[in-house]
Order: sequence, then structure tokens, then C-alpha cells
Amino acid sequence: MAIYLDNSATTPISDAAKAKISEAIECYGNPSSLHDAGLKAEKLITEARKNILLALGAKNAGELIFTSCGTEATSLALLGTAFAKERREANRILITDSEHPSVANAAKRLEASGFEVVTIPTRGGALDMYALEEALEKKIFLASFMMVNNETGALYNVKDAFAAVKEKYPSAITHCDAVQGFLKLRFTPAQIGADLVTLSGHKVHAPKGVGALYINKELLKAKKIVPFLVGGGQEFGMRSGTENVIGISAFGAAVADIYPRLGEVTDKLYSLRAYAAERLSELDIKLNVPEKFAPQILNITLPSIKSETMLHYLSNLGINVSSGSACSAHSNTTSPSLIAFGLDRHSADCSLRISFSEYNTTEEIDALADALNAGISSLVRIKR
Repeated sequence: MAIYLDNSATTPISDAAKAKISEAIECYGNPSSLHDAGLKAEKLITEARKNILLALGAKNAGELIFTSCGTEATSLALLGTAFAKERREANRILITDSEHPSVANAAKRLEASGFEVVTIPTRGGALDMYALEEALEKKIFLASFMMVNNETGALYNVKDAFAAVKEKYPSAITHCDAVQGFLKLRFTPAQIGADLVTLSGHKVHAPKGVGALYINKELLKAKKIVPFLVGGGQEFGMRSGTENVIGISAFGAAVADIYPRLGEVTDKLYSLRAYAAERLSELDIKLNVPEKFAPQILNITLPSIKSETMLHYLSNLGINVSSGSACSAHSNTTSPSLIAFGLDRHSADCSLRISFSEYNTTEEIDALADALNAGISSLVRIKR
């Protein structure tokens, strides 16, 4: 049986989500229709929205907008605020130098449209607060900082960073990519000071093809964010297009399953990560440990063995890990996140990401450690 340790790329669908899929797949009405079939579909979406808002510590239904994925949610956050007329007071955007491609590439598009983008260093897995203070010497309208780095597992101090932004510019908008933090760590948008928060279903045991953007109701009232996908006005006018009832329902069910057990789940993930770090520290492997880290991600560097080579070796044994973000796995470029962390290009190209879910076991980690040990010995010998 395959051992799956690439949960930061995507997670297996939970039993709760599967059960909701079976229910929702029989509900074929359009949620915008006013007849009984449409109302049943709308009810499923409403239930899912309530479940996710509860987990976020929010209440207003209009504050959660369902999208097709986390990337679309982030594009709505960045492009939707950038092109709102009400934000014309400034054109500067702050991001970190280790953002997910959904943020980094949206920022590049805005830069090409005349916006100024400033990157804040994250060397060692810590957001550079001194660099942030310097960047805030000139007015900004948006700061977008990720909560957890998807490759290193670094847990960034977004709470203090957003507080610094708001203290200097109260009208500035704060966005947090919380895709790797949601239902791994306990937080609310208010606690971290985020006006906008990106979520993704398939990172929390829901199917692929559904995400969400939390939007602070004050932003909606002030019209500081506008839709970039227009049409029939679904999702409170912020994201047109017939909703993915099956995916949204499963997303809500997955969240409802995890949220009451969040403390237990987080503890298990930290325990698995600690056990893996202990086992792998016994091998000829370097652990890339951030200053503060999330519970589900461990990044390692191999001894002069390209990550792709080891990936194939492990895959042949039925063990699945990754070399970094699944979104850029075929780009053949060195990971910007690992370079930002402080690795040189050679080390970055020899690094693997191991990521856990509550379904993993210590026995699977033992199997990984044994396979890595054998692989290092075999591949180094072949290279020589």
C-alpha cells in the first residue's frame, strides 16, 4: 500500500466529505433557482458556509465567498482590491519574498499594470519586521503575507506584521494566504488582523475544485474590493458563476468534521513532525527548520542528490513526498521559497518536503526513514 506524505499538495478526501458528496450529487438543482430543487441546493451551500464561518470565528454570511480554488480566491483578493476605485489613494503593495505562486504571480501582473510591489525578506523562515518598518515609510494600500510557507512550513508572524501595517495606515487592506494554516492552527481573521483570508478545500480533506475568500464586511460596505469574475451575480455579487454545490458541500462537511477536534489534530501533526525530525536527524540529511513552524511540514536537504532523483526512487517504493510546491513542480526552476529561506541553489535543488495529515502513522515515517537511508547509500554510490 502506498505511503502518502505529500499532504501540503493535496489531502485524501475524508469520510465526512465523501458522505456529503453522495448526498449533494443527488441534489441537481441550480442554487439560484426558486423552485424546490434549487432551494435544496441553496440549503446545502448555506450549511457549508455556516460550517466554515464557524471555524473562522466569523458570522456574517456575505463575508465568505466560494471560489473554484485557493488561487482564484487570492486573485479576487489582490486584483479585486487593486482595481477598486476607492483604493486610489496609493499604488504600493507589500508581499513576502516567499509567497505561493498565486500571490507572487498576481503581484507580477499588477506590477505590469503600473503598481509598485515591494517584497519583505523571510530569511530563516521569519518575516523581517525591520524591513517591513522601512517599507512602510511610504504609503501602501495592500499587504499580502502568507501564514504558513507551503515548502518550509515556516510560520510567519502575520499578526504583528498586519498590526504594524494598520498602525501606520489604518485604511490599508491586509490579506493572508491561510491555505496551509487553516485547520492546522487555531486562528480567526480578527485575531491576526486580516481583512481578507484565502482558504482551499483540498488542503483540508475536501475535493479539489473549491476554495473560499473571507472578506471583512467593512471592506464590502466601503466597496474596497470589486469582483473580477462578472456575470449573474452569484456569491453576493462577488463571484459570478453557478456554484459548485458538490464541492462546496464537501468542503463544509470536511471542516465540520475537523473543527471540533482541531486541538487533537494539531497535536497529532506536531507529534508526527517531531518523530520524523528525530528519525531523519539520524541520517545524512540536513533538516531545514524555521524559527517557528506549522505542525504538518518538514523540509530536508539531501547530500548532493537531486530531489527529483530521490523522488523517483521513493515513488518506486510506493512512498510519496514532494520537492516543493505542487503548483510549480514542472517549472524546472529552483524554488524561490527555499532561496528566500537561505538555501543556496544546489541545496534547494536537493531538498524534499514531507507533509503530514492526521491519517499518517509513525510506522509510515519509519518506512520513509529506512527508504531514505537506503536511497542515499545507493544513489551516492552510483554517482561516485
